[in-house]
Formats: sequence, structure tokens, C-alpha cells
Amino acid sequence: MSNRREFIVQLSLGTGALVAGQAMAQGAPLAETDAQAVALGYKADTTKVDAKKFPKHAATQNCANCALFQGKAGDKTGGCPLFAGKSVTANGWCSAWAKKA
Repeated sequence: MSNRREFIVQLSLGTGALVAGQAMAQGAPLAETDAQAVALGYKADTTKVDAKKFPKHAATQNCANCALFQGKAGDKTGGCPLFAGKSVTANGWCSAWAKKA
């Protein structure tokens, strides 16, 4: 009888840990004021990038079509290895943008 209870408790703890792990994997939204974001010129909206400061930026470039974006097609946010533990907006941009193959 105690084996069954122990199994149920372990199962619920494991499920809770899995759900918590997935929530953490999403990452907190990246703030434009974050030190790494400032260093790379990250903007949550690609249309707000300073054209004088980043002359190679094109309006068609955004995180969703960057090789570094880890979200799925259609996701509004996703991970980026440059901003570990934080999520970037699909419509965002930074100076490390690289065309997705």
C-alpha cells in the first residue's frame, strides 16, 4: 500500500518539475535596457532600429528570420543563444542578425 502512495507522490513531483522546467525554458522577456541587448543594439520592434547607427539593417530583417532564433515558425517569442535564459520577440532585431538558411 505504501508503494502505491510513494509512486503517486513521485509521479506528481516529477510532473511538477517537468512543467516548471518548461516554463523556465521559455525565459523572461529580454529588456532593451539589458546590458547585452544594449551592446548588440537589440530592439523588440525591428521598425524602431536606428538606421544611422545600423546602416546595414533592413526592414525585412527580424528575429523570426534570423538563424539564431530558437522559436518555431509563427511563435511570437523565442530563445536566442546570445541572450541566454531570455526570450526575444519574433519581430525584434539585433546587430548579430544572420539570415536563416
